[in-house]
Amino acid sequence: MSNDIRTLEPKELWNNFADLNAVPRGSKKEERVIQFMVDFGNSLNLKTVVDPVGNVIIKKPASKGMENRKTIVMQSHLDMVHQKNADTDFDFDSEGIKMKIEGDWVTAEGTTLGADNGLGVAAIMSVLASKDIKHPAIEALFTIDEETGMTGAKGLQAGYLEGEILLNLDTEEDDEIDIGCAGGIDITIENSYNEVSTPTNSTGYTISVTGLNGGHSGMDIHRGLGNANKIMNRVLHTVQDYIRISEINGGSLRNAIPRESFAIIAVYNSQKDLFLKALKKITKEIKKELKTVDPNLEIIAKEAQMPKKVMTAISQTTLIKTLYAAHNGVYRMSNDMEGLVETSNNIARVTVGHELIKILCLTRSSVETSKEDLANTIRAPFEIAGYEVTLSGSYPGWKPNVDSQILTVLTKKYKELFNSKPDVVACHAGLECGILGTNYPEMDMISFGPTIQGAHSPDEKANIKSSQKFWKFLLEILENIPVKK
Repeated sequence: MSNDIRTLEPKELWNNFADLNAVPRGSKKEERVIQFMVDFGNSLNLKTVVDPVGNVIIKKPASKGMENRKTIVMQSHLDMVHQKNADTDFDFDSEGIKMKIEGDWVTAEGTTLGADNGLGVAAIMSVLASKDIKHPAIEALFTIDEETGMTGAKGLQAGYLEGEILLNLDTEEDDEIDIGCAGGIDITIENSYNEVSTPTNSTGYTISVTGLNGGHSGMDIHRGLGNANKIMNRVLHTVQDYIRISEINGGSLRNAIPRESFAIIAVYNSQKDLFLKALKKITKEIKKELKTVDPNLEIIAKEAQMPKKVMTAISQTTLIKTLYAAHNGVYRMSNDMEGLVETSNNIARVTVGHELIKILCLTRSSVETSKEDLANTIRAPFEIAGYEVTLSGSYPGWKPNVDSQILTVLTKKYKELFNSKPDVVACHAGLECGILGTNYPEMDMISFGPTIQGAHSPDEKANIKSSQKFWKFLLEILENIPVKK
């Protein structure tokens, strides 16, 4: 089915996207896609450089008659989020994404699509390869590891770029122009505990939380979607008097709202009826609460092999109570921009087993002090309980500039092309603009892109008509970049 994608318009965009999606490119595993981009730049006889951290920079001179325009940086990230449905047999390390067309959408077969940010990369490739598109001098910047640490943007040193304007192609609504974004910080919570032999006269059970939609832990955090880790903990809290926990495995990446969680427990035989009754009641309550946003949620307990070891009673109680206290979701809305999530947290990954507890969170905020406040709010109960809490990977937000010259160009051209006003917004995602601005503080930055839904989940899909709109808009912008002073 992936070959059908190549017939879509604009062909140059979709063909480059198909070529890119044939290359495995998970975060922190970008060696092959870096080489792919280097080979692409060299095939066009364009100056191609790989910086010390792995970012690829390809430079193209201005087209005829555009030499007096400001040099622009066109920027997208090479890596993609790897998520798949539990019943999908797919190896992200060796296989290319299997795409298909469903109505007016392009999606993948049971995995993430990689339109985030692959369509941006493909658009830049198309401009670089073109012979008839009018454009100023271009510095194409392809960053690495945006999804799990933004180490590419963080590692880009001053002096590699000369452009005065940066076009970031990583926004996911085609009627939005982004002028600001949230920063973030990783929270890692760890603790060891002693295992004991499973009590006699017990029965092994597995509890599974599945069927949640998941999504982007920034862009979708306001939607009230179910978090599998919080749901599992709520279930375990309800039945804690009847069970002993052996293992928990929930969620995956920090920037993805967790869709699934699994627990292995032992249920006291004398309490089995109470356990099943309590589980049935809490399942009904949670499904009722989430029926609008997560109608396919399933919470199922099945008898299973008896685990050999379980947590001590005190370790189990401490885990359940501290995780219950940990904030998940929107923490604060912006007072300055209506409808903007200012600060949030995603409890992304919870693993328990073999005498080690590990909890991973991603806290986001467009206000540094609010980000610190929430991080401290989360760490406090865990540290009181004796857990080790580490804050790492902090990156700054991108402060909006309503007087931006390139913003004026984009809003004007959008109105002329589409006879409507774009939404000028700041987003709750972690765009790289704020980080890139650290070493390039004078660069005028803007972000836009085609409509993509379900990013960071196997439901990710890219709108075909929107991609055509985005391409038309991009070409108009390139032709109207301001002249040099």
